[in-house]
Amino acid sequence: MAAPVVSFDIAGPDLAAQRAFYSAVFDWEIAADGRFSVAAAAPLGATLRADPADKLIYLGVPDIAAALQAIAAHGGAVDAPRFEVPGVVVLGLFRDPAGNRMGLVEMGGEGPRIPFQRKGFGY
Repeated sequence: MAAPVVSFDIAGPDLAAQRAFYSAVFDWEIAADGRFSVAAAAPLGATLRADPADKLIYLGVPDIAAALQAIAAHGGAVDAPRFEVPGVVVLGLFRDPAGNRMGLVEMGGEGPRIPFQRKGFGY
């Protein structure tokens, strides 16, 4: 069996600020010591890229524009506003208050929202 991803952690110098941010923006219930559990799904799979070293955790939300507004209102920053990859996915990128770069995937029901791909227009 291939090794599954079984856990992740999100580090920052101020645990209370991180707890407040993720609780407010994503409705996560996080214990005082930082432990929490959230559902894990991989509707898009994973990707290795030939880019500068980085890692991203993508969180599924029903409305990326609304999530990015909440992120900014709670001390995070928008790196890339909502954008569509036709025929693939709708994404957004942000940084939490500690500067961790993260991604958003717009969900529609049980899977990612897949924007219309026009045929015959080069994409």
